[in-house]
Amino acid sequence: MLYALALLAGIVAGSRTLTAPAAVSWAARLIPLDLNGSWLAFMGYAWTPWIFTALAIVELVVDQLPSTPSRKVPMQFGARIVSGALCGATLGAVGGSWVVGLIAGVIGAVIGTYGGAEVRARVATAFGRDRPAALVEDAAAIVLGLVIILALR
Repeated sequence: MLYALALLAGIVAGSRTLTAPAAVSWAARLIPLDLNGSWLAFMGYAWTPWIFTALAIVELVVDQLPSTPSRKVPMQFGARIVSGALCGATLGAVGGSWVVGLIAGVIGAVIGTYGGAEVRARVATAFGRDRPAALVEDAAAIVLGLVIILALR
């Protein structure tokens, strides 16, 4: 189940780069996930979820700006891959293999990046504007982040 959650965290990262690490770090802190002795232990530190949450909120605001580049340009796409890898590795470490989790997170990030862009484009077409589609995508990413946290309880 942890590897499926790693894939889901990657999908969230593909949609909203910083929402996924915010959710995973909150899970690591609140549940708490057993990351002691792991290079990923910092995900459960006291300040980590707060930092990722603040960054995620900034990202939600910036995404609404018309000057925000496509998620498929190399810099944006790379950040989503790294975020998915971090989240997947964190969940995988709890399951016994951070490498398998990392791979699942990367695959999820690719799915979330391309699939999220396609879904958002279709929703924007249905609404006739991009902003409502962006807000729907924001809400979906937050809800899926909460699903990850609740599934780990």
